[in-house]
This record gives sequence, C-alpha cells and structure tokens, in this order.
Amino acid sequence: MSINGAMLAGISGLRANAAALGAISTNISNVNTTGYKASYASFQTFLSASMSSGSYSPGGVGSIIQQRVDQSAPLQQTGWGLDLGIDGQGFFVTTMKPDALTDADARLFTRAGSLRIDENGYLVNASGLYLQGWMADPTTKEITSNPSDLAKMSTIKVNNVGGTSAHTTKVGLNANIDARADITVGTASRVDEATALAAMDAYAADPTTGLKPDSSIPFSVYDSQGGKQGFTLNLVKSSDPASPNTWYAEVRAADGVPVAANPVATGIVSFFEDGKIDMASTTLPSTLTLNWDASSGLANQTVTLGIDQTPGGLTQKKSPTDIQSVTNDGTPFGSLSSVGIDESGYVIASYSNGVSERIGQVALATFPDPNALEQVSGTAWRISTESGAFNLKAPGVGGAGKLSPGTLEASTVDLSAEFTNLITTQRSYSASSKIITTADQMLEELLTIKR
Repeated sequence: MSINGAMLAGISGLRANAAALGAISTNISNVNTTGYKASYASFQTFLSASMSSGSYSPGGVGSIIQQRVDQSAPLQQTGWGLDLGIDGQGFFVTTMKPDALTDADARLFTRAGSLRIDENGYLVNASGLYLQGWMADPTTKEITSNPSDLAKMSTIKVNNVGGTSAHTTKVGLNANIDARADITVGTASRVDEATALAAMDAYAADPTTGLKPDSSIPFSVYDSQGGKQGFTLNLVKSSDPASPNTWYAEVRAADGVPVAANPVATGIVSFFEDGKIDMASTTLPSTLTLNWDASSGLANQTVTLGIDQTPGGLTQKKSPTDIQSVTNDGTPFGSLSSVGIDESGYVIASYSNGVSERIGQVALATFPDPNALEQVSGTAWRISTESGAFNLKAPGVGGAGKLSPGTLEASTVDLSAEFTNLITTQRSYSASSKIITTADQMLEELLTIKR
C-alpha cells in the first residue's frame, strides 16, 4: 500500500539524516583534533518498481558515512621538536603496544604526529599509539630500511642509546716556531738527532739537566673511553751549520698518561728557506701509534698529526713562537641531552659534548586507495582488502611526503561547511518527519470510512 510505503520512506529519511547528523556532530567536535579526517554522508535513493499499471510503491533513502582519508590539511607550527606533520602523501606506522610484537599484532596507520617520550623511552602519540621505524645497528650505526616487511620495523626508542664519545683520529696543528732559537745553548746536545733526543729525555726526567726544548706545542687526544690525554710536540733546533732549518722533534706524553713507551714518536722536522715545512725531508711520523699501557683498559689507536696542513701546519719564521690553533676531532664522554627528528625522518640524538648521531628513521606507508582503509579510531586506520597493499618508504622517497618537524596536521573539518550541513540536515529530518505525520493522517482518514 502506497500510504504505508510513504511512511516507510519517511522513516528511511529520518534514519539517513540522523546518521548524517552524527557525522556532522563528530566533525564539529573534532575541529581541533590533530590529523582528523572529516566524515561526510553520501545519500543513496532506494527505488521500487511499480507493481502494476497505476500503482506505485515508494522507495526511500539511505546514507553511507565516509571519510576523505587522502585529504590533507594545513600544517600548523607548534615549535615542539617531536611534533611531526607529513607534507605530502603517507601515514605513520604505529602499534598499540611497544615491544614483543608479532605478525599478529595490528599495525595502525595515522597522520597524527603529536609525539612524546613515554616513561620507557618509546615515542608515542597523543592517542597512545607507538611510532614504528628502522633503528640503527648498535655496532655499525647504520640504518637499513626494508620496504616490504612490517616485521622488520620496531618501536622507536630513544633512552637506550646512552652516552657517547669519539676517540681522536686527527689532530691539526697551526703554529709558528721561532727560527731565532739560540743554538749556543747546549750546543753539544744539538749536534745530531740521537744526542738531542737523549738531552730532551734527560730534561723531561729532571729539568735541572738535559736540554730544554726551544719550542713546545701542547695538544690533547681523546682515548677510546672519552678520556682526555695530554701530549706535547717538543722541538730543538740543530746546531749543525749544514742544516740550519732542521729541528729534532719528539711527541711526549704528559705525566700520568698511560702510554706503553714515552716518547711516542721521534724524528726530524725540516723547513724550506721561506719557512714552510719540507715534508720530504721530515721524518717525524705523520701518524702516531698510541699503544696504551695494558692495565689502562684502553684500545690502542692511531692519530694523524697534521703538521703539513694547508692552511695551517707548522712554519718556521723569525717571529715569536705562536700557537694559533690546535684542532681535535675527538670528543669527551657526553650524555644524551635532546632528541629530534629531521625532514627525512632521521631520529637524531644530541649529546652534551656536541656530538649528534642518527639512532633511527621514521617510516611512512602509502596505499593505492587510502580512502578504503578501515577506520579504527578518529585518526587511525588499518589495512583493508579494498585499500590495497602498503608500501613502506623513507620520508621524501618514492612519492612519500617529507616530514615537517615542529608542526602538526590540522583537522580537515571546515566549520562553515559543517554548520551549513547542520541546517540542511535539520530541515531534511523535519521534512521526513512531516511525511510520517501526513501518512498517519491519511491512514486515520481511511480508518474513519467504516464509521
């Protein structure tokens, strides 16, 4: 009967618009939710074929609530280094628990990058989802990404990196030694290399004996445990008239430095007539082999002594000895001071000694049809059959967006559009209710015929 059909059509209108109202309400309430994707109601008519000529069976309407998951929103500056927005395509890969993950544990995908470090050192977002990525090998410090296997990723953890130090591999010297050294002092001790080195040895043992170096250039070396060890390059000018630009040199460790033998290196340093160093005639090793005392527990190391660097190095000029700079590529032990993430997704640990290192990399997942992902919460989705298989990528690679540190993706909700939809939905709901009341009045008239 058409009247009953009309009433059912009105009921379907109430249901469809009630669902639309729910979507609008959810959108409005999430206008400030990071990474939220607005939902919208898609209405579909239900058609019924005429049963016979002159009769009609009313249809109705239904609504399907969908989200525009692939719709991006503007990135808003927050200034917090662990806030991450995605500038382009892709989703963060997250899990609901931080460790002991198996293939059976759900991987959820989100664009909500408001991160913090939890009490166990894991990166977790405001929804309690743990950020996944590729961690650096603890030995080689290399990061290997795997674009096809979610199980190769782990929750990014930042409190297990501890402190760090870097042993010295290179020392750079930039200094001038005074060419006017008084070779009349201890002349007999300056006649050859062996005699001069023996005289410097004697002076090191007892300053009242032996021969004091004409020039001394102190420098430091950081050992394998981050300890600072002192050394000095000592030089005595030759008294040989045939070699006026020749100096006898030693590299000596300071008192208390646990070297197996001291001095650690000896040789000749020669200069050209213009005061520039003559490396072809210089026999002082440019690479120092530091063999530490076995009881020190230190690893032996080699250090390049940069006396021939340009600019820099050693010169011999008729001016006072001047140490302009001493550089050292090692660092003392430093504790973790901060953690940040760059636009390529590298998680960078910064230490109190000025050293920074990459400890992991954030992964992004892309899908053939992100709108077909199955919604788990307002800002997280899981894979569905229709969405297609995921592709894991490093940020900025293969179509994945770059990360924008210190920003968050805003909600895609447009309040002006939602309020307009709210009005039209209200009117549609009222119109559907009017259908029911009208059909009810017609049925009442039909029932009064019998009277």
